[in-house]
Amino acid sequence: MARSFIDPAPQPFTHRPGRTALLATALALLAGCAGDPSSARPASTPPPAESAAAPAPAPFASTYQPRPAADTAIVGASILTGTGTRIDDGTVLMAAGKIIAVGADVAVPSGVRVIDGRSKWVTPGIIDAHSHLGVFPAPGVQGHADGNENIDPYTAHVWAEHSIWPQDPVFTKARAGGVTSLLILPGSANLFGGRGVSVKNVPAVTVQQMKFPGAPYTLKMACGENPKGRYGSRGRAPATRMGEVAGFRRAWIDAAEYSRKVDIYEKKRARGEGGEAPKRDLGLETLAGVLKGDILVQNHCYRADEMAVMLDVGHEFGYKTRAFHHAVEAYKIADLLVADDVCVATWATRWGFKMEAYDAIEENAAILSKAGVCVAIHSDEQRLIQRLNVESAVAIAAGRRAGIDIPQEEAIKWITLNPAKIMGIADKTGSLEPGKMADVVLWSKNPFSVYAIAEEVFIDGALVLDTSDPATRYRSDFEIGQPVGEE
Repeated sequence: MARSFIDPAPQPFTHRPGRTALLATALALLAGCAGDPSSARPASTPPPAESAAAPAPAPFASTYQPRPAADTAIVGASILTGTGTRIDDGTVLMAAGKIIAVGADVAVPSGVRVIDGRSKWVTPGIIDAHSHLGVFPAPGVQGHADGNENIDPYTAHVWAEHSIWPQDPVFTKARAGGVTSLLILPGSANLFGGRGVSVKNVPAVTVQQMKFPGAPYTLKMACGENPKGRYGSRGRAPATRMGEVAGFRRAWIDAAEYSRKVDIYEKKRARGEGGEAPKRDLGLETLAGVLKGDILVQNHCYRADEMAVMLDVGHEFGYKTRAFHHAVEAYKIADLLVADDVCVATWATRWGFKMEAYDAIEENAAILSKAGVCVAIHSDEQRLIQRLNVESAVAIAAGRRAGIDIPQEEAIKWITLNPAKIMGIADKTGSLEPGKMADVVLWSKNPFSVYAIAEEVFIDGALVLDTSDPATRYRSDFEIGQPVGEE
């Protein structure tokens, strides 16, 4: 029988199992926001009419505020700092939401909560540079599919954050895998899929409460099988790879012209001259932001030849690609990627699920790392985000079998510092360095072991997950009533 997506008739609020727990969760969330003036929506002030054309700061501002955090020291642990070093029998000191000190001889002040880290490991919080949580949330039903504006190959005007559902239960499961920050992107159906947004992996009611403060916006682009297959099958462009490149070039020509008109208007206004402002165009405004260097390009691209072509397009129009995503053939063009300082976000284990993935190899990350490429291991889906540490271990082992030994203190960057670089937040998180956000994971074992468990997870120094304390295991509405330990 075909499934109906017609909304059922409204039902009265009668008692049902789990409702008490639902109300308890709601009250807990409200308590977490109480007394926090920044949790309110910022007042909206309409911009003056004469500045309507300028790419003004987004009105969808972050209201993220770190949770209250006790000053904490983890002592006696093996520490992978994310900077390329390992410290045995070391200490990580956190205070006021920041990393204060990391080392083998750190003095712990009195009054600080001390955690015994002996026989355990500490890493920076795991960061996923390619996620669709919240825009393709669980449960995976049609009513939740909000990641692709699947109507036109040119949708640079849409923003992923306007689709994110913060109650996606996989956010919780990702925290259990040590994930503290992630880049949420639109899907890859279109040449220009829209803006992505960086978030902190905290329980929240609104996306503004999750938005990573100060993180730049990104632009999702896609080449290859997805766009040409989606639109060519509908009898419209792009139907070929050459049609895709032509589409990219036309759009960048339009964006450059739009940017030129806005600049001319702004210069006239600065001189006190009159003139009518160009009408804002949300799509061209995003592309113009890329050309100005304010928005980071994240390009879905599998084949080596296509990545080389996309680098040429960037050279033609003066923009830089921050990272190629999936990029299973990146090992073939490592020299080009190094020369252009382009990162790669990829997997280790996905191969052969479509033609452009047939030359994927598990050694990709190791080969690229040895060549000097900034590499990240990403998820792209709901299960892998829970075990990015294990996916990285697969890539390490594959490299070793090929004679490429990437040390663990370097490989940890694949899921910490390098994703932060891709997202433009490496100055704030991604490594255990004094002054950075205290995003920290305490592991039961070496994090590259399949048996490792993220026992305690800290975001800005606040304990957001403790496997020994069920109270920290926040559940969405869809998980209320589910016994702890049966996830």
